[in-house]
Amino acid sequence: MAELILLGLVSFLHDLFTVMWIGGMLVLGFVILPTIKKTLGSGPETKKLNMAIRKRLSMLSYLSMIGLLVTGILLSRISPLYLGPLSFGNEFSTWLAIKHLMIALMVTISIVRSIVLPKRDMPEPKKMKVSASMLMLNIVLGIGVLFLSGFIAAANIVFLTTP
Repeated sequence: MAELILLGLVSFLHDLFTVMWIGGMLVLGFVILPTIKKTLGSGPETKKLNMAIRKRLSMLSYLSMIGLLVTGILLSRISPLYLGPLSFGNEFSTWLAIKHLMIALMVTISIVRSIVLPKRDMPEPKKMKVSASMLMLNIVLGIGVLFLSGFIAAANIVFLTTP
């Protein structure tokens, strides 16, 4: 029973961190930023508000990335289908490896978008456009990660219950 409680807690935390990171990007990209631009335009107050939101969401994103790494390692090791990091030895491990490569790309994009890009010397409108493009790319990758996660969960059930 203790094992079930621990697995349930780790799985819950993994799902929560996923919602915080990918859900945060979806809300930012499709609700918050368009609403700010439509309401406030492109003035200095818009930039100030965008920076404040980015700072807060970046902290949640980084917390989520760390949480996903820890809970993901724990969840991976539970499945007998798991063959190791970036292994392509079976369908389960192949999908998991592809998912991890996509997540590594997402983390890289997030770091560039929140740390490197703001320090770049370029006109503000161009910087905002690049930032928005990077956010949209991360949203697409995030949806792809969720799609693969569904197949990975299904594979774990099907491959372990099919004789």
